[in-house]
Amino acid sequence: MMIFTSLLLLLATSAHGQTVYDAAHNVTPITGTWSSGSQNVVTGSGFATPSQESFTYPSTTGMSYSFTDDGYYEIARYRMTSNGTVPTCITGVMNWCHGTYVLASNGSIVMTPFGDGYQQIQDPCAAVSNFIEIYNYVELYVLWNIYQDPVKGYTLQLYQYDGTPLPPQYLISTSPNMLPTQALRNVSATTSATVQNAAVVNANAGERRWEAAGMTGLLTVILGLGLASLLL
Repeated sequence: MMIFTSLLLLLATSAHGQTVYDAAHNVTPITGTWSSGSQNVVTGSGFATPSQESFTYPSTTGMSYSFTDDGYYEIARYRMTSNGTVPTCITGVMNWCHGTYVLASNGSIVMTPFGDGYQQIQDPCAAVSNFIEIYNYVELYVLWNIYQDPVKGYTLQLYQYDGTPLPPQYLISTSPNMLPTQALRNVSATTSATVQNAAVVNANAGERRWEAAGMTGLLTVILGLGLASLLL
């Protein structure tokens, strides 16, 4: 896992020139807790209980990211996806993970989990309608920035590995609201070296979970960006 993460950082860094993390890029530090939409999804003890592999369901869907100033992160995500063919088949996904992050010099973020993440998937029309599974993927965000929204205030914008933006998240606390920054439960499976594309489950009707992107597609994107930068 460490070798894989280092390789990913090397490839990501070569894809662009260096990014200056100044006030033009971020009007405030990334440290703190951010939440999208109505801000009912928030990281910390009010969302996930890893020792029991359980969740406390928020009143609305959304996502929340928290960052410490010494390199730790936590993610809480709750999505519901409708089915255009069978409207009553609404799929819900609760997703939680945490670990360490690196702000690469090219402006990307690489997040490496501790290995104890998990998600719950509920689908009334599936053969198994409710189950929990391990969720541990390295996540790459190729770009990010923080700007001042005139209504919502400080706003974090993250871009997935393919450049697709996530919903904007708004700063709700400059002190990160997080569970302890260490592995919080024992898992037998090792952390996957597959890079997670952080695709939001409502991106396509019928998508049932936070799908992982294969290494081939990711490396094609990164190496393509690197080649383009050499030609500029």
